[in-house]
Amino acid sequence: MAPFFVYVGLFLLLPTAIIVAGSFAATDGTFTLSNLTAINQAYMITSFVNSLTISVASALVGAIAGALLAYAVATGNPRGAIRRIVTSASGVLAQFGGVTLAFAFIATLGTVGFVTVFLKDHGFDIFANGVWLYKLTGLTLIYTYFQIPLMVLVFLPALDGIRPQWREATESLGGNTWHYWRYVAGPLLAPSFLGCTLLLFANAFSAYATAAALITQGGIIIPLEIQSLFTSDTGQSQPGLAKALALAMIVIVTIVMTLYTLLQRRTSRWLK
Repeated sequence: MAPFFVYVGLFLLLPTAIIVAGSFAATDGTFTLSNLTAINQAYMITSFVNSLTISVASALVGAIAGALLAYAVATGNPRGAIRRIVTSASGVLAQFGGVTLAFAFIATLGTVGFVTVFLKDHGFDIFANGVWLYKLTGLTLIYTYFQIPLMVLVFLPALDGIRPQWREATESLGGNTWHYWRYVAGPLLAPSFLGCTLLLFANAFSAYATAAALITQGGIIIPLEIQSLFTSDTGQSQPGLAKALALAMIVIVTIVMTLYTLLQRRTSRWLK
């Protein structure tokens, strides 16, 4: 276990301690609360709201679409080719992000992307009301791209834990499909579904590389706001304020992941 604890200490606990210490430090190293109070500014509040909006929207869409896809896979042949293909593709696409994902969407749905040009040649302009790909709408769409396969990976074990005998027992007692999902499968899957949705929220809330590659101007979400505070072109960098924003993100993600752990613990009781 020693290598694991060393890894966690160096790449998780130590950076967190540095962020916490920097959040309460002024430029001269003295203790201050000004970094935390400075978060209460209109543009930063807007960035927080944008980050929460993108995270909630992409998590809900990814959770619903991913759950339906996972259910289709779970009800098929457990050793079939389709299940292997879908799970393998989900494992790859869930980790597909950063510059490569941003470039893929620009080349596909950008102003001169091949899908955009094809649709425009056939009389349909997806950017008739403005270029939305580089705004919150486009960023939400891109985040959904890796949220759906992630939902498939984390929700599929819960679906596999549903026993066919439970449906048979429901039918033998006079129940139909509605009764089965309302009183048996639904309550059993609800904690896992909610927990996976929270995981998707945390995944989107902390995402940075794709947004940084797609949006080059303005910090419309908190990760980009932190970047601009660290690397100001005008020499007005504020590392203390950037660490305070990072600390706020850590608190939010910690709360979300704690709820996720509690829900997954409840789900594991009947998966055993």
